[in-house]
Amino acid sequence: MIVDGHLELAFDAVVNGRNLQQPLPALRSREKGRHPAGVATFTLPALQDAGVGLIFGTIFAQPALRHTAEIGYHNQAQAHQLAMTQLDYYHRLADENDTIRLVRSQAELTAVTESEGSERPFLGIVPLLKGADPIRQPEELELWVERGVHIVGLAWDDTAYASGFQRGSRFGLTKAGHQLLEIMADFGLAADLSGLSEKAALEVLDRYPGPLLASHSGVRALVPDERNLNDRQIALLGERDGVIGVPLYNPLLRRGHRHGEHKEFVTLDHVVAHIDHICQVLGDAVHVGIGSGLGGRFGAADLPLGVNSVAEITTIGVALKQRGYGEGEATAVLGQNWLRFLVRCLPG
Repeated sequence: MIVDGHLELAFDAVVNGRNLQQPLPALRSREKGRHPAGVATFTLPALQDAGVGLIFGTIFAQPALRHTAEIGYHNQAQAHQLAMTQLDYYHRLADENDTIRLVRSQAELTAVTESEGSERPFLGIVPLLKGADPIRQPEELELWVERGVHIVGLAWDDTAYASGFQRGSRFGLTKAGHQLLEIMADFGLAADLSGLSEKAALEVLDRYPGPLLASHSGVRALVPDERNLNDRQIALLGERDGVIGVPLYNPLLRRGHRHGEHKEFVTLDHVVAHIDHICQVLGDAVHVGIGSGLGGRFGAADLPLGVNSVAEITTIGVALKQRGYGEGEATAVLGQNWLRFLVRCLPG
């Protein structure tokens, strides 16, 4: 089973306005390459055809940046409404499609994994809140937990809880951020470090006792971007038995690469290099997976050469084996490491 630790499924449907129930060729034909988010890279049938059995489905209310002000939020009330709309989308999918399962417990995870290889395997969705501003005050976290959220990233851009990588902020965790972490620990939630500033990420690593992950982060030693993790962060995550999802977004994979630049400059070798660096720092291949980031504000043009949609995600395993990794290690990276993580962090 292939597991993607960071897929912008609800964002692609709700914000990008795509009908993801149809085959990918039909969606691409209808859009004719003219969508602002680029050429579509997945639909629900395409995910299942590719052997993706489980995704961490993000809930992402995007802050109102200057170039996307028409879709962003300006306050936490707006963030709450936008994020709840995406969470509603996941619940509606599971209610209306008998092959979709929300994964909020060990029993629901088992149902998805045991369906693998059957005539109608399930696609499991683990809701992941990307940026905590939709939680209007720390005490409101209980509402999100009741609706199935068990993974929370405190920031993508700066939030009321922590500094993000976007603006170069260095304030780390706020008082509300510390309060939110305490409540997250009470519920046994997992904390996602991707999107946090380095200072905030190190504070979470130091202070948070619960499960930790980086759902979509590359290696800063290879690409010096604060969205990527430095070796200290990688080592600390490994010590905590966390998992790091390597993204498929070209600017995070190749030093100096810019959004929209020719994809021929980035290959699967770059993806493998990030995976291999994490393995070398930690001494094993059990703390790294895939966190593609598909479905956000980039399309097929910003994926590595030879990867034009989710259909090619299995080629990462082929590239790993060509690099000298064994079959078991490639299988671990493509899914088993995330499954092991979920066994540890989902409630019984």
